[in-house]
Amino acid sequence: MKKLNFDLLKLNQKMKKILNLSFAAAIVLASCTQTEKKEVKEAFSFQVETFADLKLIRYQVPGFDQLSLEQQKLVYFLSEAGYAGRDIIWDQNYRHNLSIRRVLENIVVTFEGDKTSDDWNNFLTYTKRVWFANGIHHHYSMAKFTPDFSKEYFAELMTTAGSSLNEEAMKAIFDADFDAKKVNLDPSKGLVLGSAVNFYAADINEAEVDDYFASIKDNETSEPLSYGLNSKLVRGENGIEEKVYKLNGMYGEAISEIIGWLKKAVVVAENEAQGNALKLLIEYYTTGDLKTWDAYNIAWVAATEGDIDYINSFIEVYNDPKGYTGSYESIVEITDFEASAQMKVLSENAQWFEDNSSIMEEHKKKNIKGVSYKVVSAASEAGDSSPSTPIGVNLPNANWIRSTHGSKSVSLGNIVFAYSQAGGKGMLEEFCHDEEEVARAKEHSKLAGKLHTALHEVLGHASGQLNPGVGTPKETVKSYASTLEEGRADLVALYFILDEKLIELGLMETLETGKAEYDSYIRNGLMAQMQRLEPGADIEESHMRNRQWVSAWSFERGMEENVISKISRNGKTYFEINDYKKLQAIFGELLSEVQRIKSEGDYSACKDLIEGYGVKVDKNIHQEVLARVEKLEIPPYGGFINPVMIPTINEAGEITAVEVTYEGNFTEQMLDYAKRYSFLPDYN
Repeated sequence: MKKLNFDLLKLNQKMKKILNLSFAAAIVLASCTQTEKKEVKEAFSFQVETFADLKLIRYQVPGFDQLSLEQQKLVYFLSEAGYAGRDIIWDQNYRHNLSIRRVLENIVVTFEGDKTSDDWNNFLTYTKRVWFANGIHHHYSMAKFTPDFSKEYFAELMTTAGSSLNEEAMKAIFDADFDAKKVNLDPSKGLVLGSAVNFYAADINEAEVDDYFASIKDNETSEPLSYGLNSKLVRGENGIEEKVYKLNGMYGEAISEIIGWLKKAVVVAENEAQGNALKLLIEYYTTGDLKTWDAYNIAWVAATEGDIDYINSFIEVYNDPKGYTGSYESIVEITDFEASAQMKVLSENAQWFEDNSSIMEEHKKKNIKGVSYKVVSAASEAGDSSPSTPIGVNLPNANWIRSTHGSKSVSLGNIVFAYSQAGGKGMLEEFCHDEEEVARAKEHSKLAGKLHTALHEVLGHASGQLNPGVGTPKETVKSYASTLEEGRADLVALYFILDEKLIELGLMETLETGKAEYDSYIRNGLMAQMQRLEPGADIEESHMRNRQWVSAWSFERGMEENVISKISRNGKTYFEINDYKKLQAIFGELLSEVQRIKSEGDYSACKDLIEGYGVKVDKNIHQEVLARVEKLEIPPYGGFINPVMIPTINEAGEITAVEVTYEGNFTEQMLDYAKRYSFLPDYN
């Protein structure tokens, strides 16, 4: 195990030196709490810079100054644990990412040539895109970036910097057809062989993956392990085997650092339950044992007291075309108690919503276990959660743990608020069909988005149950599992956001809020989100797929009664909802069918739904959307620069204070992280 015997005083001085050297979705949630309002200063600049299709945003950490010193230390230690695993997501995303990143960084640091040339500016933009995506493939479209500089120019930069790349890594940068998609969901191209993601050795195919996991799966247990969650499949002497992510295993060098910081966090844990959960996480990182992972999740779900919480480990499986392996991520959270109290009513009434859902009675849970919900402020984000970050999270992912022990749902209030402060203008006016829709959006969309996310996370993911004996979705509906689940949770939110029950519970004052969310969802699902696609491209990303198949199916289902009109005016296309209550009924009908598909494991129906409505786009509308958005000059993607935490260390090596600052830019932060959190070799 690598020792964590660094000098904290030197670290403190180093961080201060670093600081002296000098990040959307406008349609989503807004949780502008009173605390946030107090701490947001007029001079604070949320948007930092834009390049390519990206904008970088800063976020503040409201409430940090009100924490005790021990709590501040806990936030700091958990944040450092998260950053320590940063290299892991890079290697998971693609086998050549770390070697390429380090060459790019070395060039940026050492280059003393002409920094006004187009070649250099194109190189720097490419480097920033790679930083943002944690690799050479786009974080959302999954397509590989195409450099706007020549191979010859890059070779000159490498020579000058004293750097080099192997032949295949160079091919990865400049050959557009080589490892072109990080995650390929087109079965005809091979889900595994067609994906560049580094969860499987390059010579392993889908059939071998299926055969391997079928051979180790226990079909008799009601508490199945999360097989493959923390491993890479490779070809060994005795056939296919797992390289497990653990101390003294794959990624061990970074995991050692993570463990060291988690041990410090245990010492300052807010309570025994929180400390015990952290100890189990350490044990899991040490052994790689999936039973320990389950024990940790049960303990983590139960640890609901305190102001601080966190997400850390190999969690979401969206980047695995087979849905087994979790991407490394970390989020450290501070509870926003005022906003959480306002939304607690949802979790308290979870059974009412389940009982009154449109799904079939046999698919409803009779006794929903604790669904805790909090609005939190992110204090740091790392791995797959940074720079692009979620705005809501519901964990754990294991269905049996959720059913038996409950789950935690959070909304990242300060992230949402920062998005809203840095959002571009003009999208509403461009895509809303009339002034009434614009006015409704301006008045209600922030609350509507907030409620949608809460309903999605608290109720959606926690609702419904599988039929006895039916396998998990990744086993039954396979590569469609992620988009099916996200669409199902969206449909729960859509079905209830136009329900009088939300007014009764005091969560909104009028159904106009629900109508605003319907407008936004259909507008985005059928048109606006196409701005994120290259011309001629199909939809690959799971969330984009689900927004389209929900919207497109509903549009078609209501066509006979003109529930939604497609309008052409002055050469522009618009969609107008004519009957919101009928659309609610359609959402309910689709929700029932989607839950049936999940509960029964109906692969054929799932494939027909998603391939028929969620993958292909109307090429004419797509072209139109791209032209309309181009005039607005609004980057379609946003991500964040993390705040910087600076500990003050006394002569005894003790932390006496922790300061949060918001200095620096994206390039400075990325170079800083490269210095302080680079623990893995180029190839693992």
